Amino acid sequence: MQGTSAGWEAHAVRMAEATVRPESRWHRPLATTPRHLFVPRWWTPAEQDGTWVYNLRHGADDLAAWMSSAYDHTLSVITRVGPHHADHATPAAVVPEARPTSSATLPALVVKLYQHAFLTDDSRLLVTCGSGYGTALACRRLGDGRVTSVDIDPYLVHAARDRLATAGHRPHLEVCDVTGALPGVYDRIVSTVSVPAVPASWLTALAPGGRIVTALSGTGLLIVADKTADGGASGKVASEPAEFMSTRHDDDYPPAVDKADLWATARNADGESVTTGRYPVTRVSRTWDVRSTLELTVPGIEHRMETAADGTRTAYMLHPDGSWARATAPGARQAPTVHQGGPRRLWDELDRIRTWLVIDGDLPISRAAVRIDPDGTCHFSRSGWSATLGAP
Repeated sequence: MQGTSAGWEAHAVRMAEATVRPESRWHRPLATTPRHLFVPRWWTPAEQDGTWVYNLRHGADDLAAWMSSAYDHTLSVITRVGPHHADHATPAAVVPEARPTSSATLPALVVKLYQHAFLTDDSRLLVTCGSGYGTALACRRLGDGRVTSVDIDPYLVHAARDRLATAGHRPHLEVCDVTGALPGVYDRIVSTVSVPAVPASWLTALAPGGRIVTALSGTGLLIVADKTADGGASGKVASEPAEFMSTRHDDDYPPAVDKADLWATARNADGESVTTGRYPVTRVSRTWDVRSTLELTVPGIEHRMETAADGTRTAYMLHPDGSWARATAPGARQAPTVHQGGPRRLWDELDRIRTWLVIDGDLPISRAAVRIDPDGTCHFSRSGWSATLGAP
């Protein structure tokens, strides 16, 4: 495969230079790892007839597009959508809107996680596998014998093993549910999938003084924590956000619970409360600190946003307990009319958090301290504010 992509080295070097400084220990791994080997086929999202779909791309059919995608340090290359792996798709395949289930994580983020892990030359590292590219970078940095890579998907492990071997690496790979028992003891655990809370098994498998780096599902929170003497861990929320696909326990994520009736209510009902919001309508899904704080305060909210041809903006919030909110404004800068119903006032919670942001300039979750109990329960605190995320 490398023969069909001569010249990849120049692309890798440019990517390394765009990602880290030349003296960084991650410059050489980035510059010498053939990322294209790990993404010979991939999915690209596109809009079709008003809905999103994923189109198959085959690297050998368009070498320029292959090199451009594979060596873009800001791009996560999607290799699996729902149960559909790009390796197994028929030519010109199109998959209707679904959730991505595996990718080659963008190199800049992989390196940032490894930098937070503060790897030493003798670190025993456990990583999540996916395409195998992040594993290859770790092997370049530490040597194959110090790297273990796991994934719940047998095919992903099989494909990664072959592609890693082609790139000259033979780390330990294992089919494993990363939220369950892990196959060893490690100085560092770095996860490029997000978890609902830190699994207790990670703390069991973490050596004394070891470090965990992971993201929390439903938030943009990246947690960096070191093992403590009581079997838990302590650390902080990193200053930059990070989001990954969530862990799954089967070939695909469970089907979404049908909330059609509740969405219809949110669209059409007056509700028990009709007020004027304090702030303009915002796309909460793009505000990591606001969204993360809201998720810790009222876990499980779903968000939708619509913009009409005349510029009218409507945001919807929905919670499994039956709470809902609808905020509509004639433009991006006008205060909205807010309708709310159910046991909680979701938009009031959002406005309360946005008020903190206006007054203080940031939110407590930014750079908050984190304490993790041995069972995985996470406690966040900063400046008199605290929140708890229960064990999985």
